[in-house]
Amino acid sequence: MKKTTLTKRDVLELAKEQNVKAIRMMFMDLTGINKNVEIPVSDLEAALDGKIMFDGSSISGFARIEESDMYLRPDPSTFVVFPWIKGENRIARLICDIYNPDGTPFAGCPRGMLKKAIAEAREMGYEMYAGPEAEFFLFLLGEGDGPTTKTHDLGGYFDLSPIDRGEEARADIVENLEQMGFHVEASHHEVAPGQHEIDFSYSEALDTADRLATFRLVVRTIARKHNLHATFMPKPIYGINGSGMHTHQSLYKDGKNIFFDENGEYQLSDVCKYYMGGLLKYAPEFTAITNPIVNSYKRLVPDYEAPVYIAWSQRNRSPLVRIPAPRGNGTRVELRSPDPACNPYLAFGVMLKSGLEGIKKQIDPGPPVDMNIYAMSLEEREKYNIRSLPKNLYEAVVSLESSQLMREALGDHIFEHFIWAKMMEWNLYNEQVHNWELERYLSIY
Repeated sequence: MKKTTLTKRDVLELAKEQNVKAIRMMFMDLTGINKNVEIPVSDLEAALDGKIMFDGSSISGFARIEESDMYLRPDPSTFVVFPWIKGENRIARLICDIYNPDGTPFAGCPRGMLKKAIAEAREMGYEMYAGPEAEFFLFLLGEGDGPTTKTHDLGGYFDLSPIDRGEEARADIVENLEQMGFHVEASHHEVAPGQHEIDFSYSEALDTADRLATFRLVVRTIARKHNLHATFMPKPIYGINGSGMHTHQSLYKDGKNIFFDENGEYQLSDVCKYYMGGLLKYAPEFTAITNPIVNSYKRLVPDYEAPVYIAWSQRNRSPLVRIPAPRGNGTRVELRSPDPACNPYLAFGVMLKSGLEGIKKQIDPGPPVDMNIYAMSLEEREKYNIRSLPKNLYEAVVSLESSQLMREALGDHIFEHFIWAKMMEWNLYNEQVHNWELERYLSIY
């Protein structure tokens, strides 16, 4: 799916035709949180000319107080009207890149970081396509409309009403997404109670990252209208499956999927194998980006359909990388470790960078592992040279910090600010006294 190309003139005309009164200039901070500056439609032309300024020092990881002025440069092709706001006061949004006052791209802009990786791929003749499977939970609201971890149902995989009480909310989310230009391919209840998945069609990496940022906004907004709280937290409840964001990816060249080779082993091209080799080799180094919060590592444990072990297979779902069955234009690599708390621009950027490095260095992914790795002993895993992902955020950040490739992919600014923020997060978590400790130790020591 290719995104629609819009010009400045198109956006001005659409805003007038659709009676838009305000524009939300949307961007994302390093931690993956959507931000926006709202402007009246009378300032839309100035905004499209890149003249809207904001205080970057107020956004974590952006700028210091003495260099706070930054400019929002909207991408006209991201213009869309929010369908859930009716009447005379309609609101639209534009997704923006961040620029310095001197007109240069801001080094800490996550969208800019992904564009840099895409440019490198294009220099090699490739275009990355991506398709994420972003899972989420719907919980009941509690006192004062605060979120709880009480589920709205007792449903399981693919269940229907009346067990799945979130079906109505999910249908409303799908309807709003489609009105915003999404092509929704599937919508269903997931394994855990209160857990859902909505899949939309794959597209170029930047378009998909923009859509994922929009997807999270729509899911949370529409859930609230149904008196539910939507969360993309990876593991909100102990003992049940967490939420992942399996990311399907492929490279195209001259409009053709070059991961497919009819005569290749498993009908996979050498480019596909080398790309996969890059993902496997550098996975420990980019895991802090694809799994960026303390809670991410409560999901990355054996036996909950979350990958822990670095290997690949065509049909086995326990390794880190899987090759789904379709061939031809549908040939793709599925990285199963990312979770929906990640910043999609940074995550797609480091995946692409790792895959390209695999191609450049012709990294062999090794033979597929078609056994259940969760059931293998340590000795068996060592026999097959199967490594593990980092066990917690601290290990992941240490691995990131040692990676020259990730520094190159992210750029010095994002690399250093991200590591600083995540070490702060780990230290704050580590200093807390948690309920488990009280329940375990208080009465016996």
